Amino acid sequence: MREDRMNCSCKYSFSDDGKKLTPRRDVPSYPKYTLSQETIEALKKPAFDVWHWEHNEMLSCLEYMYHDLGLVKEFNMNPITLKRWLLGIQENYRNNPFHNFRHCFCVSQMMYGMINLCNLQEKLTLTDLGILMTAAVCHDLDHPGYNNTYQINARTELAVRYNDISPLENHHCAVAFQILSLPECNIFANVEPEAFKQIRQAIITLILATDMARHGEILDSFKLKVDNFDFTNEEHVTCLKMVLIKCCDISNEVRPTEVAEPWVDCLLEEYFIQSDREKSEGLPVAAFMDREKVTKPTAQIGFIKFVLIPMFETVMKLFPQIEEIMVQPLRDSRDHYEELKQIDDAMTEKKKTENMSLGGKKK
Repeated sequence: MREDRMNCSCKYSFSDDGKKLTPRRDVPSYPKYTLSQETIEALKKPAFDVWHWEHNEMLSCLEYMYHDLGLVKEFNMNPITLKRWLLGIQENYRNNPFHNFRHCFCVSQMMYGMINLCNLQEKLTLTDLGILMTAAVCHDLDHPGYNNTYQINARTELAVRYNDISPLENHHCAVAFQILSLPECNIFANVEPEAFKQIRQAIITLILATDMARHGEILDSFKLKVDNFDFTNEEHVTCLKMVLIKCCDISNEVRPTEVAEPWVDCLLEEYFIQSDREKSEGLPVAAFMDREKVTKPTAQIGFIKFVLIPMFETVMKLFPQIEEIMVQPLRDSRDHYEELKQIDDAMTEKKKTENMSLGGKKK
């Protein structure tokens, strides 16, 4: 762990080293990158390759998004405070295989892409766009790499604190607002107290919506509204924002295969670390996380077919323009993994036949 890191330190942190760091009040030191026109255009697209960027470059891209969407102006943000806040955010993501700062960037960039692709600037208020982007940036803060099921079964400090109700998502929210409570990191410092109260509540609502245990409930609620969607209805807009952050959170398979597939490896690595720990602690192990039972194709096919495609196709009813750029890649990804599964199954069958014939020869 770097000793010189700037951290908008959070008292809710349950990091293993327990180190409390003092935030720096000077100008953040990450280099200023001038984004090329090519990068600026690519940032708006779901196909953006998130693997080519260093942390400093991702910070600059996030900073650009806030300026480009007009959020800095809308919330009267001090640009230096925005830099400090982003750096504080980055420092409060852990180096997990999957739930790390690059995942945060992925989700935020996909949100920025969806805002542009769906022309949300014309449909939603700038406050709504600020809520969407900020919730995306903060949505997995201080994720420990072990999911809610583990937290609850292991009766961790987080599960006890939040009474087994979305312990991780509640923690992400708490860390987000702990960072924002520091004057040097408060991007909403110039927002009126009543307006901030509403922004805070809306961000909490969105981060809590990323708990996959609530997936069916949230999607069903959106399905009831989508055919007669009313952008002037606050309840409709809140539901849409919840679905949008959910889409962005699990959107890796929307990206080209060479960008998406490494994320599957990262997620499986995190799953295997958890399931190994669960086995050693005598806790229940989910089959989809067990290294002895899961393969890449089996991990992905059901998720793409029964979670991703139905959700994105529902959003497509409201925004038909996402079909070609977001929904079709999901269908292609489903087909890709089904082909891989057929190859795996054929190889397994071949090995079985070989083993049987070898057994016969031995007799």
